[in-house]
Amino acid sequence: MDKVLALILGGGRGTRLYPLTKVRSKPAVPVAGKYRLIDIPLSNCINSDILKVYVLTQFNSMSLHRHIRSAYTFDSYRRGYIEILAAEQTIDNPNWYEGTADAVKKSLRYVESSNVDYVIILSGDQLYRMDFREMLKIHKESGADATIASIPVRAKDTVGLGIMRVDPETGQVGGFLEKPKNADELKGFETDPEWLNSQGIKAKGRDYLASMGIYVFNKSMLTHVLSKTGYKDFGKEVFPALIHSKKVHTYVYDGYWEDIGTIRSFFEANLSLAKPNPPFKMFEPTAPIYTNARFLPSTTITGATVSDSLIADGCHIGRGAVIENSVIGVRCQIGENVTIRNCVIMGADFYDHEAEDSDAGNPIPLGIGTGSYIENAIIDKNCRIGKNVRILNTNHLENMAENEYCQIVDGIVVVQKGNCIPNGWVM
Repeated sequence: MDKVLALILGGGRGTRLYPLTKVRSKPAVPVAGKYRLIDIPLSNCINSDILKVYVLTQFNSMSLHRHIRSAYTFDSYRRGYIEILAAEQTIDNPNWYEGTADAVKKSLRYVESSNVDYVIILSGDQLYRMDFREMLKIHKESGADATIASIPVRAKDTVGLGIMRVDPETGQVGGFLEKPKNADELKGFETDPEWLNSQGIKAKGRDYLASMGIYVFNKSMLTHVLSKTGYKDFGKEVFPALIHSKKVHTYVYDGYWEDIGTIRSFFEANLSLAKPNPPFKMFEPTAPIYTNARFLPSTTITGATVSDSLIADGCHIGRGAVIENSVIGVRCQIGENVTIRNCVIMGADFYDHEAEDSDAGNPIPLGIGTGSYIENAIIDKNCRIGKNVRILNTNHLENMAENEYCQIVDGIVVVQKGNCIPNGWVM
């Protein structure tokens, strides 16, 4: 694995995840109470012994840079690095990143100077656990020039994904369809269930193979293709061209995988982690998820009722509070008789006594005030929710434009980072 370099794509503007991406990039969005999305691919790399990693960033990247610098530093006895490659204008490249392949192309000089044979390209906004050593093994044994990680999906789940046609005799990718719009486009892309069985996977109605946005390339082939073409996107341009001229293989994965691309998918993925038997476990003894060590005190719960929820470090939950099926982030201060149902509360970056002087006199303290009721909502970091506030989508709106305090996206109320909601306000 010393001959493998990982490139993690830091994402574009993240418009579908707005307003969570209003002041941060997608990989910097908090997840599961105490982590950030970027922790997932970085932890998968470390657990797979891939210790040469570049993170390619561009939009709203300050908090992402700060998190990576504080959380991921190897000691002098481990020869590795996790470094940030921020988009930059140069004499040769005056433009910003214009796609996934273009981002890698503009970073080729770092790839070419690395003493590696293989490059693995990852997304910074997915939730999964994978041992990349298995994927690299398949790549080498097949003699492929490139390998795409894939996951079996049903026809209804193909929207927004890249779908592959695989030759059951060789396992090679013979067709690549980017984001099909209807069933007619999917004709001929069904996967042979017997071939899936031979890979140890039972189809169970999952008749299509979708790209996970995880790729392994031979370094020499990757640098040649990107330097000799004007391709800007892997799914739309690079792979449709490569399957006709190069050997493109697939590695089929059958574990939990979620692309955190929308407010709805983010919300549901977080709440699923709070279930008694979650589909994805944040802790696995042999493959933990790493993050920034904050050294916070233990959470205190005073006479509250908590069920099917995740509670992060440094919180205080007041007497009489009811928390159901929710994720409570770090440093969250919840007052007495507060009710929180089906919510993602991201917590805070600091306590009130650590706030700047401009915040010290704020009549609404950080956290959620006494008697408030919140349901089916996402409360971003550093919010101040007053006493007896009611936040819930009583009119069952699918979307509502951003106002002074919040907005509704995909039927979910989202309170933007740092907002202050006065006592008694009702949604």
